[in-house]
Amino acid sequence: MIRLATFKDIPTLQQLIAISVRGLSTGYYTANQIESALKYVFGVDTQLITDQTYYVFEKDGVIAGCGGWSKRNTLYGGDQHKEVEDPLLDPAKDAARIRAFFVRPDYARQGIGKQIMQHCEQAAYNNGFRSMELGATLPGVPLYEVMGYRAVENIDAKMPDSEILQIVKMRREL
Repeated sequence: MIRLATFKDIPTLQQLIAISVRGLSTGYYTANQIESALKYVFGVDTQLITDQTYYVFEKDGVIAGCGGWSKRNTLYGGDQHKEVEDPLLDPAKDAARIRAFFVRPDYARQGIGKQIMQHCEQAAYNNGFRSMELGATLPGVPLYEVMGYRAVENIDAKMPDSEILQIVKMRREL
């Protein structure tokens, strides 16, 4: 079941994000990159909860996955990654953002990410957006490619501890 995330979900979401990144990023990133990304990049973006564009997927009484879309400029990262107010996008000319997708490893490859993606794309479309962009981590690229997203730019995100996280900017027309 997909539902809107609430501020009460944040502690559970922070745990889910850490479990997801540590469990699904092995083989794509080094242990140092994973821990650095958890410290400096990955986390809940509370603006998405405030905007009511962030969702959780509950299965068997467990929050098994989360993800959202945004009408704001930020491409990726949680609260700790942003330093300024996040300006609104113009649906007439800008692409909405797919943001902060994480699935518990024990629920991976069961269609949870795909269902949340479809929910987000429909919501963005209903809000006037006709294209989507996202900053994909390397383990997420195969899912997004299956969903019709194409790579448009490779980004080497340098973190404060000098670790580099490879991100793939991807785009899809709705």
